[in-house]
Amino acid sequence: MTDMTAGAAEPKKSVHTTEAAARRVKARARANGRLKLYGLLAIGFAVGALVLLLWSVFERAMKSTTEHYAMIEMAIPQDAVDPDNVGATDFSGMLKAHLKTTYKPAGRRERKQVYALLSDGAADDLRSAAREGTLEYGAPERRPMLLSDDADLYLRGDFGTLSTLPSAGALEMTAQGDDFVLIADGAAFRDVIGSAKAELRDQADRNRAQAARQETGIAVLTEKAASLQGAEAEGNAAQIAAFKIKRDTFLARAGALDQKILGGADETLVLTDEMPSYFIRANGGILKLVEASANTALAKPLIAPSAVSGTAAWELEVMATPEAGRTRMTDLQIAIIEDLRSGGNLDEIANTRFFSKGDSREPELAGIKGAIVGSLLTMLITFVIAFPTGVLAAIYLEEFAPKNKLTDFIEVNINNLAAVPSIVFGLLGVGVFLWLMPDLRSTPLIGGVVLALMTLPTIVIASRAALKAVPPSIRAAALGLGASRTQTVFHHVLPLAMPGILTGSIIGMAQALGETAPLLLIGMVAFITSVPEGVTDAATVLPVQVFIWANQSETMFDYRTAAAIVVLLGFLIVMNLLAIILRKRFERRW
Repeated sequence: MTDMTAGAAEPKKSVHTTEAAARRVKARARANGRLKLYGLLAIGFAVGALVLLLWSVFERAMKSTTEHYAMIEMAIPQDAVDPDNVGATDFSGMLKAHLKTTYKPAGRRERKQVYALLSDGAADDLRSAAREGTLEYGAPERRPMLLSDDADLYLRGDFGTLSTLPSAGALEMTAQGDDFVLIADGAAFRDVIGSAKAELRDQADRNRAQAARQETGIAVLTEKAASLQGAEAEGNAAQIAAFKIKRDTFLARAGALDQKILGGADETLVLTDEMPSYFIRANGGILKLVEASANTALAKPLIAPSAVSGTAAWELEVMATPEAGRTRMTDLQIAIIEDLRSGGNLDEIANTRFFSKGDSREPELAGIKGAIVGSLLTMLITFVIAFPTGVLAAIYLEEFAPKNKLTDFIEVNINNLAAVPSIVFGLLGVGVFLWLMPDLRSTPLIGGVVLALMTLPTIVIASRAALKAVPPSIRAAALGLGASRTQTVFHHVLPLAMPGILTGSIIGMAQALGETAPLLLIGMVAFITSVPEGVTDAATVLPVQVFIWANQSETMFDYRTAAAIVVLLGFLIVMNLLAIILRKRFERRW
């Protein structure tokens, strides 16, 4: 008998337990791990970019939450104001006369610098107080005066900050014409010379770097000259000559600066506007150094000291940014602001003007109330037109319209209109509505109609989706109980679909609120200072206001732009939260 056990084959291993299968499992696990890592990196990058964007916007917007005032003590005579014609009173002239008397600017240029420290809004505030009957007359009163945007920016550190240099002992002051000769103990001004020469060295290095760039251009053009003939060769030679002139100019400037740097420690150094500004505080005044050696200096008064000779305690301060590099904030203006600061005559309060006033050419006076009211009126017109029209169109297409080529054509066009760029609707507004109603340019009425047409496809699509989500059994039950088709739709289907309809409509309205291009075409980019009172008044809207301010050159408008963006984001967040709340509150699960 054959021995079957001895000749039996070994059991076959499963393909899932082999080494190759184990390697495949590990490879899949590594692939899944990489995919998860890529996903986390993508999410992290998106969140980081969002945080960076919001931080940059909010950090700038915070500079619009407050405004600076100078507390100025001045008297306003009763007979200077006509109570029956307050608008004709020259409050601006009164302020200028007071500043001229207080700070005694030397010439016309200095007077303009002093006057520019106060905003036009300071006179407007006095005028408003006179109209309201709250303005005090007669005896001098300490009154808050709004500072200009440049003064406000200086107080926020945008032009640099003053730093104190070491000073010791007493300072001997001697009047010399309109200037002062200063003699200090020891080598008190040696640090001034050192920092000034460091700035000269940086300037010389920058000039040499510019000369090196010109030399590179000369080398490139010289190499190119061998392959050129005729007019091209002449033009190339002219370019080489121009580069050489610029190179020599930069090298000459660097050489002149080097000569100043090489001067000895005891040599008198002339301090120009291209060097840091050095201020001396002594005897209640502020002087600016114009020449300096180790222990002597020549200074001109910016704020007149109480005593013009003798010895005094003193402080030496430096503004690292040269006056030539901050043309909108001169040394005289800095001295006046610092004098107000040291006397406790500066105040920073909440900027309620930003939400209570309309637009202005002056950034410190510009407000957003006109844009907010214009946006609300425009959205009102958009909602009144788009919501009922879109919902009724969706009801007809979903519940009553026969399925034929015409309805298919309408559905395709609605879906296409939802993807049409918004600027096309602006062209429609210009070509049709403004042609029919040219007097309504830049009004919420035309803007609302244009945005309603743009939002309508979104509302129709969202409403149809909400109606389609209602179970057919609701319709069948209503019809079975004897309700008509219209009663079934409006009494049963529509109320159940309304949460989805409202959610889609609010999201569509939020999209319309952020649109800019169609409103620019219909003229809502106009400069509007007044707050609109109706849908036919000239107005602007929040996104267009952001666009207008972003194109202004003043730095303060940059901060106003960021603040307007925050307000716009706030509106959008509220509208999206409202959509979420409505969906959660009324949503039905079938």
